[in-house]
Amino acid sequence: MEPSDQPNPGGRGLSLCVLGSGSGGNAMYLSDGATSILVDAGLSAREIGRRLEQRGIGTASLSGLLITHEHTDHVRGVERLCRRHRLPVFLTAGTLKAALPLRELPEVHIFDCGRPFPIGTLTVHPFPISHDAGDPAGFVIGANGTRIGIATDLGIVTTVVREHLRGCRLLVLESNHDPDMLMQGPYPWFLKQRIRGRSGHLSNLDSGRLLADIAHPGLEQVILAHLSETNNTPEKALAEAGRALDGTGTRLRAAGPHAPSPLIRLS
Repeated sequence: MEPSDQPNPGGRGLSLCVLGSGSGGNAMYLSDGATSILVDAGLSAREIGRRLEQRGIGTASLSGLLITHEHTDHVRGVERLCRRHRLPVFLTAGTLKAALPLRELPEVHIFDCGRPFPIGTLTVHPFPISHDAGDPAGFVIGANGTRIGIATDLGIVTTVVREHLRGCRLLVLESNHDPDMLMQGPYPWFLKQRIRGRSGHLSNLDSGRLLADIAHPGLEQVILAHLSETNNTPEKALAEAGRALDGTGTRLRAAGPHAPSPLIRLS
């Protein structure tokens, strides 16, 4: 691993690993060395454990699960993980209402978008996003003066989204589809309309526009997430984001569905 990708045992910054990203399942690990959480658990509990182990992380170190919304590719492993490890789960009331199996979990905490709350030593700033779910949320998560922004599964970039993501040192941002590939691809028309709609998924072009607007000297890394395997390619997504970040020095990578990203450390 490169120096910036080493684990962070000392609790003086934030570490993040995207365990998987895409329609097959989404999950990421985030830690400040004292509190470790999963943001979404859309892979099976066994697969999440396996991918954590690949990065030298034990499932027993987790302090909780933070959920963006109720779609299966974001909550598939939540129930098993929470019951097996007695983990608290944090989600909006709308997400809980829409996800019946999560209502019977041992420890459920409801948060409201717009109201920060702690998970151990981490501070979570949830904000509303535009997606066809009960009450979906994006997050800015901070510790020790470092902020990581997470915004996936959103159809449009609102002012609220833009303002929350400003000033982060690392962003995990959706770059779901190339508009031409989507429209010329095999999906039925209703699904194409859903994906490109205001409650669908962010295109490479829209993701690039957002990055161009909020780029700043302290933005160290951007991870492009939730890339469609049918309507996008990593090369197209990275090229669009690269144009937006040209000359900034920001490191750029694309998360994939089949293997975890490096464990990225922000010191």
